[in-house]
Amino acid sequence: MTESRQIWPVRLSARAGHYYDARREGSVTVNAQRPLAELFEARRPRLQAIAHRMLGSSGDAEDAVQEAWLRLSRSEAGEVRDLDAWLTTVVARVSLSILRARRSRREEVTDERLAETTPEGGETADPEREALLADSVGLALLVVLDTLRPAERLSFVLHDLFDVPFDRIAPIIERSPAAARQLASRARRRVQGAETPSAADARRRHEAVAAFLAASRGGDFEALLAMLDPDVILRADQNAARMGAPAEAFGSAEAARFLFGRAGGARPALVDGIAGAVWTRGERTLVVFRFAFAGGRITGIDLIGEQSRIARLDLKLLA
Repeated sequence: MTESRQIWPVRLSARAGHYYDARREGSVTVNAQRPLAELFEARRPRLQAIAHRMLGSSGDAEDAVQEAWLRLSRSEAGEVRDLDAWLTTVVARVSLSILRARRSRREEVTDERLAETTPEGGETADPEREALLADSVGLALLVVLDTLRPAERLSFVLHDLFDVPFDRIAPIIERSPAAARQLASRARRRVQGAETPSAADARRRHEAVAAFLAASRGGDFEALLAMLDPDVILRADQNAARMGAPAEAFGSAEAARFLFGRAGGARPALVDGIAGAVWTRGERTLVVFRFAFAGGRITGIDLIGEQSRIARLDLKLLA
């Protein structure tokens, strides 16, 4: 029978034949001599979930998790005392770097980034997997998270969604625990405000959608720009992208160039109770426009064309 006393790691290497020699790492008891790769793979789903909520992109999330594995594989013996905490910190720091770089080039979406989002050769990731991942986070939540500053987003995601204490978040964002708490609180108010609009906010949202559709339908580019927040983010799922939508577009100019003249055929609708729009052909809904709002402007647009996802939405056409 394997002994189950608790000791700290005495070896940490991912090279072939090397093992993580411990009875306990983090809060999970394991057998001695378990390969490090096996321990990492057991934690991959949680790390992927953290990265996806921080980045909103499954591709970027996979890159962040892979970077954590590479850093772990290069770690020296005894460097990692708490495997769970260490991996969470690495993924958070890598994600923070990606968010900061992304924010600095909102208006500079390159062909290279769009190519990363759409696999080469027409091959696509499993649509059902992508749908389940997006729905588990909540498209509306991802859009709201994209409006937060990187440190706010990281503090909120780690603390509110993954129960990471502020004293562990603080070193990652290079702030005090009190400052991390304030950032999470500010982000929480933004998220809650987006999820529970007042009657006045709901009316403004319907007016924003109506003005948005009218501007596109009437060919008024300046009016369309006026309805979009300067930092608006447009995302399209794989089906919508196959219909010609960009996989991602950052900034009002980039989004408006695509939407100009194209969104006019959409009809106003309630999407899960929130002002939105749908593009239909006959009785079939082809694309759902799901919006996020702030201050009477549209801050996020999700174009949903995957039928399995559309079927899970509560849609109500408006006159």
